[in-house]
Amino acid sequence: MDTPHLLLSLATALAIGLLIGAERGWRGRTLNDGQLAAGIRTHGLVGLFGGLSTLLADTFGGGAWIASLVVLGLLVLAGYVNDLHKNGDRGLTSEIALLLTFVLGSLALADYRALAASCAVLVAVLLSLKDQLHGALKRLSAVEVSGALKLLFISLVLLPVLPNQGYGPWGVLNPYSIWWMVVLIASIGFAAYVAVRLVGTRHGLLLTALLGGLVSSTAMTLSLARLHDQTRLRNVLAAGLLATSALMFPRVLLEVGVINASLLPALLGPLLVSCAVYAAGALWWISRPHEPGSPDSEAPLSNPFELAPALRFAALLVLILFLVEGGRRLFGDAGVYLVALLSGLADVDAITLSLARNAQSDLHASTAVYGIFLAALSNSLVKGLLIAVVGGRHLALRTLPFMAVGLMAGAALLLTA
Repeated sequence: MDTPHLLLSLATALAIGLLIGAERGWRGRTLNDGQLAAGIRTHGLVGLFGGLSTLLADTFGGGAWIASLVVLGLLVLAGYVNDLHKNGDRGLTSEIALLLTFVLGSLALADYRALAASCAVLVAVLLSLKDQLHGALKRLSAVEVSGALKLLFISLVLLPVLPNQGYGPWGVLNPYSIWWMVVLIASIGFAAYVAVRLVGTRHGLLLTALLGGLVSSTAMTLSLARLHDQTRLRNVLAAGLLATSALMFPRVLLEVGVINASLLPALLGPLLVSCAVYAAGALWWISRPHEPGSPDSEAPLSNPFELAPALRFAALLVLILFLVEGGRRLFGDAGVYLVALLSGLADVDAITLSLARNAQSDLHASTAVYGIFLAALSNSLVKGLLIAVVGGRHLALRTLPFMAVGLMAGAALLLTA
């Protein structure tokens, strides 16, 4: 290592220690010097010590670095025992930060300057977020923690071990692809749940409708329609119903883009036109006068993730995959369209993912595009029926004309393309 390169690496090791030490020193700024276990100077020296230990290892072998780490570890242990005896502090954050500073300083001298510097910034940020992280943990419920762990389990533990090959009739059953699509849908729902928890429903029924629609626009439609007897809310309810229904279209585009982006050019115009008409209706009604101080609606987001619904969605997805392939082989495109219409009545996500995946192999792209739009159409008809039956005449008159125009405009654009 030439001298300029060596000096730059040593400077990086020192800077890493100073950065982490600055955060530690700022947090303990109200303490006396004797009470602060390790501040900016100590961390700076430890970072430099890590870098010099790597140089020693180059000369005397890896044992020199290990010996340096052991010596530092003993000093850190002695400081921890002293703090525990004097203050009763059982936290290990400062001690771990010191050891990390040593390791990152070592990495800076091992030709990993960028990685070491990036990790140092992350460590400093993580240390600075103590109050926010502890506060967030206190606000979490057991259901939310369980949901997050289940989502991590199905995505990081279960998904990688599933075989990525076709089984069953026509090779339709691919465990990895099917479960990957389950993870995609579960992740979208979890992200929406987190957004609602962060923003809160106090900011308005419309925002709640938007975020709740990311989880299930059908469930959100039903929840909003049930508030029809609150006459002060009818305009904002109409806006919320149109907004949550409008979100179905970009959600379908997102799913198609992730699974089979080649279908996007044909779907982009029709679905965005429908979405734009719905959104225009939502903006129209939200701009109409309504009673201030109206109570917010609670979104149907009582649980961020449940394993049983994920398994049911996987079963539905497998069934639709078989039906689509069987319909295509037995009845051609007409069979695919029939399956799309019927499937869309219950769930637009499963049929969208199925058609997008099948279009990568035997299914013609145009058939998949028409099938996805038909599924969105039938799903929209179900929502319109829910609004008319549950929400009553006033909400139906405010929302169904916009929905009808949006669907007809999208269909016309699709057919003329």
